[in-house]
Parts: sequence; C-alpha cells; structure tokens
Amino acid sequence: MKIKELKKRPEIDHNKNQMRAHAQLDKLLTELKKRELPVETVMSINNEIDQFNSVSTPDKGLIKQIKKTQSDILKLIETNHQLVTKNHYQNTWMTVGMAAFGLPLGVVFGTSLGNMALLAIGLPIGMVVGMVVGSEKDKKAFKEGRQIDLEIKD
Repeated sequence: MKIKELKKRPEIDHNKNQMRAHAQLDKLLTELKKRELPVETVMSINNEIDQFNSVSTPDKGLIKQIKKTQSDILKLIETNHQLVTKNHYQNTWMTVGMAAFGLPLGVVFGTSLGNMALLAIGLPIGMVVGMVVGSEKDKKAFKEGRQIDLEIKD
C-alpha cells in the first residue's frame, strides 16, 4: 500500500507561510515513502491525508490544519516505529534541561548567594545540558537509522 499524495492547492501560491508549511508536510510524506512501513501505519497516514485534503479552510485555518496533520503523523511514526526528525531530541531535551536542571540550579545559586534574581542563571546552564543530551540521542537515532531526513521548522 502506498502513501497518498497531498492535494495541490493553487490558492496558497500567494501566501509564503502556507507554501512553506505545505512543502514541509509534503517533504515529510516523501521521506516516509522511502521507508518500508507496515500497512496499518500507511492506512493511518492515508486517513490523516484524506482528512487534510478534504479541508477547504482559508488562510490561518489551513496552516493550523497542516501543522495538526504533520504533528499527528509525526506522533504516529515516533510512537509506533521510533522514527524521529532531525534535531527532535535536541529540541525536546532543551526545554527539559531548562525545567529539570536549570531551575533547580538557579534556585541553588539564588538561595546560596541570598539573591533570588540569580534564579535566571540556571536556565542557560540547563538549556545547554539539555541540548547536549538531546544531541547525543539524535546521533544515536541517526546511527540506528531511525532519523528522517527532515528538520521541522515552525
């Protein structure tokens, strides 16, 4: 079973953001077509594409629908097949690092020096720690062949 194509939408040619979002979703589908995916997964992806192709909302509603479809497909392939996009783990772990490492470090600095304004010092430290951890996980996913040749840009 093959992954379906996105419906061509000539009405988006005048909107740069819509064109970029549509092209990104199309590239995701192109990359997935290169993989051997089970029939159930392809059917789920095709259902998402059918839902997207049936939508005829203008302007911001279309971008919202593109991002929803893309997000649903990415969640599906990550959950079922551990396939991720480039820098997926780095982007995810950056925020985790800020919350899990950065804030506690900032609290420690702030309390030990008696100035809670130093709370913000921990955030960049946590961000760097998270990016390093995520980068290593991205390298591992690449070596294992679980990385899709696509970087998601919002």
